[in-house]
Amino acid sequence: MLKDHPRTFIAALVLAGAVAPLQALAHGDVSPQPINTDVLPEVGEEWLTENPYRASAAGDEVWAQAVQIGDSGFNQNCARCHGLGAVSGGLAPDLRYLEAEEAGDEWFVERFQFGMTQNGITKMPAFGEVLGQKAAWAIRTYIETRPEDGALDDYSVRLKQIRDEMMAGTADGAAVKAELLEIGAKVVTASGAPVADSAVSRAAHALGDDPATQKHAAELLTIGLSAAE
Repeated sequence: MLKDHPRTFIAALVLAGAVAPLQALAHGDVSPQPINTDVLPEVGEEWLTENPYRASAAGDEVWAQAVQIGDSGFNQNCARCHGLGAVSGGLAPDLRYLEAEEAGDEWFVERFQFGMTQNGITKMPAFGEVLGQKAAWAIRTYIETRPEDGALDDYSVRLKQIRDEMMAGTADGAAVKAELLEIGAKVVTASGAPVADSAVSRAAHALGDDPATQKHAAELLTIGLSAAE
């Protein structure tokens, strides 16, 4: 798989840029959308080569904040070519498979800073000066937490049962939350990152003491299961 071979993945990215003229057209009129990163720790002016917002480096709270901010930032600025939820439709490389390690970080941040131009055509605009380094690493954190294709397949039957119970208001909230957290911890990322930010984990965290939260959690599961099919 590509995630096992960083150089193979990067070569595939270059090839995709060479053979996807529609991607170039899509990027041509993109206006970068600003991202509010005030809650994230400062990272200095010099661009880093390794993601500072991974949980192993910054802690779970910062990681979770980076994922949330990166989700919004990616889907405003990158999804048009790289796909909603970072699931590529084929015009641009699937960034979920870019390894969650320094080699992948270096490639990502260089492309984010400077973009890509080939034969005088902008394949990807430069986002560095406009969005800044904190936004770059937040987007990177979000991308690397994306589940791999088929990651929910083994749990889909049970997840649909849980979804239906929550929609009907018959679920034991505490028990369901614990089960969703357990399943969410087993979801595999495409990048090799140890923790996935999946519809399962999002549904678990959406559950609270108020029974009304079950409907919201059920809707999150519905979206995730639909995307997986």
